[in-house]
Amino acid sequence: MVDRIKHDAPVLIIGLGRFGAATAGQLDRLGREVLVVDTSEALVSKWAERVTHAVQADGRSLEALQQIGAQDFSIAVCAVGSSVEASVLIVANLVDLKIQQIWAKAISKSHGKILERIGANHVIYPEAEAGERVAHLVSGRMLDFIEFDDDFALVKMYPPKAIRGLNLVDSAVRRKYNVTVVGVKSPGKPFTYATAETVVSNHDLIIVSGAEADIERFAALGS
Repeated sequence: MVDRIKHDAPVLIIGLGRFGAATAGQLDRLGREVLVVDTSEALVSKWAERVTHAVQADGRSLEALQQIGAQDFSIAVCAVGSSVEASVLIVANLVDLKIQQIWAKAISKSHGKILERIGANHVIYPEAEAGERVAHLVSGRMLDFIEFDDDFALVKMYPPKAIRGLNLVDSAVRRKYNVTVVGVKSPGKPFTYATAETVVSNHDLIIVSGAEADIERFAALGS
């Protein structure tokens, strides 16, 4: 039986490019203990004062990872993506060190398949995911967009004119548009979960869930 990983377990991050640095910075802001590793002395020096620990080492070397105590971590992120060979070697080393949860950045689907086959638990495609997200946001109708694996999405947006001034029963959002208004944020007021009696006004923001195509059609109703 695999031991459960503590929610605040320290995280090992290998690679301090844009993705690795963004991950490390956010984890630090969340109060997590982080060890960042990179071959660049300049990047390690830059991050030494920002995170718990920063070490100059080559993640492609199993011995180097053992020397810095990588085997003591239950969570690791391989943020090296530009070199497929390097990322494969690093992930293979993390697997050999029996790290329970391995996240790895991939630059293509074929790269991702290789990482999964050698033992990465989670493969991330940051460029592709960012591009897909931006594609939904450039129309200006949506303010934020999160897509899940099964084509289900959660979106923050301004309410289309067709549902303003009506409660959610009268506007029949779910029946007409096949989406669900999850919550409403009125100016100067806290976020509230939506009920059948919730009235959506001109200045509200709404959180909507549903299939991606349905949400796109709903957002296209216009203001």
